[in-house]
Amino acid sequence: MKLVSSSKFLGEYLERVKARGMLKTSSVIEDVRRIVESVRKEGDKALLRYTLKFDGVDLTEKGLEVPEREVLDAYDKLREEEVKAIKFAAESIRRFHKAQIPKEIVFSPFKGVELRQKFLPLESIGVYAPGGIASYPSTVLMCAIPARVAGVDKIFLCSPPSRRGEVSPYILVAAHIAGVDKIFRVGGAQAIAALAYGTQSIPKVDKIVGPGNVFVNAAKLEVSWDVAIDLPAGPSEIAVIADGSADPELVACDLVAQAEHDVNTFALLLTDSERLATEVQRRIEHILTKVDRRGVAKKALEKNGYIVTVKDLEEAVHIVDLVAPEHVQVLTENPQSTAEKIRNAGAIFVGGFSPVALGDYSSGLNHVLPTGGYAKVYSPLSVRDFLKAVNILKCDKEGFELLSGTAIELARMEGLEAHAYSLESRRRF
Repeated sequence: MKLVSSSKFLGEYLERVKARGMLKTSSVIEDVRRIVESVRKEGDKALLRYTLKFDGVDLTEKGLEVPEREVLDAYDKLREEEVKAIKFAAESIRRFHKAQIPKEIVFSPFKGVELRQKFLPLESIGVYAPGGIASYPSTVLMCAIPARVAGVDKIFLCSPPSRRGEVSPYILVAAHIAGVDKIFRVGGAQAIAALAYGTQSIPKVDKIVGPGNVFVNAAKLEVSWDVAIDLPAGPSEIAVIADGSADPELVACDLVAQAEHDVNTFALLLTDSERLATEVQRRIEHILTKVDRRGVAKKALEKNGYIVTVKDLEEAVHIVDLVAPEHVQVLTENPQSTAEKIRNAGAIFVGGFSPVALGDYSSGLNHVLPTGGYAKVYSPLSVRDFLKAVNILKCDKEGFELLSGTAIELARMEGLEAHAYSLESRRRF
């Protein structure tokens, strides 16, 4: 990690750091457009062709949909402790997201006037679950459970198959526990296209959520004129604010924990203690020798890792707000006080016993968070992402008479005479 002063970081590195959220899809967009158009025109035929090409498996006989028997058999491939862990995490997520359900608003600003806003679930959503080197059952839970809590009627999931034509048993079990209706062994841009436009096997959905690689992100952007999408997810990010009271081992562990996700992970330590800065650098080298994904983590920290010495914690908070990272870990003498001052973050983790890894898995918080600086204006995935609000107006004659005069004047100000006539025509009743 680069050890720099706050003035050097702000002067030389900040703009590069703030530009990390730019989706670099130009190198793949033409290929993605061809895939999307082929799936749109040919349906399952294109899905089978691309699955053979990219995943190395012919699903002509096996089929694209994972049958229920195969989903249930997946439980036998997991240890009992693994199934219990998925169920515990699912229940934690379910409970927190139930608390997010908004209440219908009924408001009467004037006699004879009733304003309402009610919340209705989307009819169907698609979840994309990455496969390949690693599978992420926790992401399946984080995407599907809020949708189910919101009352979405149908939830479909796509995940790339192995060369044997199988979807990860962890994904299958998590999807079953989360209440997914159908699972399809399709990955990449072709899966996004299938969910967006529908095929003979895969239904068209109202919204697509879930992370993926550059091809998946490019495909989501490509179809976003025709289907709602979540915010495309970039590489993982962590910022740690720590003072001299922090345990350097914990700081180093938290930085490495996020860095093992991806070689493009962004990691930032902000501290007012030079002693801590130096010690954390040393501890990171030791921790890297213990983790399986040391190559990934080491490259990420070398490429996008910064240890910044600040004048005080106020400056640390200021830099965090400029960067707007996905995760912020606060390890200070008074972590609650420091955390309350932070404005721009996807999620904030307060104190030594609240590591990001708990938020990633078992606390109930959603780990689908804005990255690339979008935490400045976007929110974590929640029940609200699967609901739409509907406004309702109900007036009686007295209420209409009270409001109509103002409406007529405004309509004529804007040159919309038919609006005014629509209102005036009711005055004769």
